[in-house]
Amino acid sequence: MKVLVINAGSSSLKYQLIDMDDESVKAKGLCERIGIAGSKLTHKVPGKDDFVIEEDMPTHQTAIELVLKALVDPDHGVVSSVDEIDAVGHRVLHGGSVYTESIKIDDDVKKVIRECFDLGPLHNPANLMGIEACEAAMPGKSNVAVFDTAFGMSLEPYAYRYAIPEEYYEKYKIRRYGFHGTSHMFVSAETIRYAELPEGHQRVIVCHLGNGSSISASIGGKAVDTSMGLTPLEGLVMGTRSGDLDPAVVQFICDHENISVDDMLTILNKKSGVLALSGGLSSDFRDLSQAAEEGNEKAKLALDAFRHKVVKTIGGYLGVMNGADAIAFTGGIGENDVEMRASIMKHFEFAGIHIDPEKNKVRGKRQEISTPDSTVRVFVLPTNEELAIARETLRLS
Repeated sequence: MKVLVINAGSSSLKYQLIDMDDESVKAKGLCERIGIAGSKLTHKVPGKDDFVIEEDMPTHQTAIELVLKALVDPDHGVVSSVDEIDAVGHRVLHGGSVYTESIKIDDDVKKVIRECFDLGPLHNPANLMGIEACEAAMPGKSNVAVFDTAFGMSLEPYAYRYAIPEEYYEKYKIRRYGFHGTSHMFVSAETIRYAELPEGHQRVIVCHLGNGSSISASIGGKAVDTSMGLTPLEGLVMGTRSGDLDPAVVQFICDHENISVDDMLTILNKKSGVLALSGGLSSDFRDLSQAAEEGNEKAKLALDAFRHKVVKTIGGYLGVMNGADAIAFTGGIGENDVEMRASIMKHFEFAGIHIDPEKNKVRGKRQEISTPDSTVRVFVLPTNEELAIARETLRLS
């Protein structure tokens, strides 16, 4: 069975065609500048040169049609006909409080995605456009929605409710949803499988660390806590996001700077995080690491603040689950930053958790990095959200 995975943004569309017989990627690509002059599709097939189509894409439907054209191209394609594509899996940001797991798409599902536009204003409208474009271009194909918020829907009320008047939860469903859910779902399940954790000993902490970062705690693959909240702004210090802060900060700055709440949220989402702490130097952790090594104190502060919040969150989740059986690092930083992993885990030596320095030198590769006597096993485990979406699509098709 071949599954086409779609991740539609407001002006872009990423795709992968995955053969589920061996879970191999047959082709992948990116449509850029949809609805903007200078549209381009870059199509990649393993073992072949990139295939680029520069053609106007006024709508997502046009983009999908060009994707299908590339997939069946005699020289650069990987299927002889669109009929060989059995189903389409879509990354959808927000399912609100309605959907707790992936689901085959019908009119009711699309209605809920539309109703969640205010919860995911940048992503849900684009996700729906991608769905409707696929329905128009490939009528009759099974389409599956894989919600980024679904993983966090297994939280108990004491973990997801905010301590604000109940009317706001009842009227607007204001609660903690959590994000990066597809990644957390994939990595937590893969950690259980790779580590061969037995039933009853499947307490996993997943550290998805990158420009956007989040941490989850799960038991048996079901989330019991996660660091992001109503939006991806809550939680850790990130590349340009502030993470947790006193809500009164918003009012204070708005009043003193005479700016709107919308302006303040833009600052907290796009101009804060390690970018702000480093004095505007960079939101890229590689740049910050190099600058810190060269003696830049602001870069060091940014990295220290990031590490501090990660350590606090891991420590909190160890308490929530009364320990852990495994900790997995994933994401751009989690998979590749050897020094950051080591410095984070050094804080847990008091609990008998130890990292093997040689094993920890791995980058972007699945490997256990803890010592044999470590009380908690620690792993590097690359995420694969596209494969997770394809697996869910296969399960439901």
